[in-house]
Amino acid sequence: EDVLHYPPVNITDKTENYVVEFFVPGYIKADFTIKLENNILTVSTEKKEGASVENEKIIRKEFGFKPFKRSFTITEKIDIDNIIARYENGILILQLPKKNAGAAAPKNINVE
Repeated sequence: EDVLHYPPVNITDKTENYVVEFFVPGYIKADFTIKLENNILTVSTEKKEGASVENEKIIRKEFGFKPFKRSFTITEKIDIDNIIARYENGILILQLPKKNAGAAAPKNINVE
């Protein structure tokens, strides 16, 4: 059985920024950890399964949430102070603005 343990991603190279979209329905903003360090963008999550409820019997359970971690090498310098991350309609969208020069310190990115 071929099981995908990480979400599919779309990456678009635009004039002023990169847009990275993760297909991750069923999560909340607090589930995501996003970090950019040494030109490596890492997105990870861990979703806890809900506790079972007394007097409730699961008849069928076909979906669940597996933790994932995906990393990408960013070849251009990114303006880390202006990275935007938002989660809407099951898609985590990162906007990574390009900049001209300068090394950047590690940064954690909050999801809006």
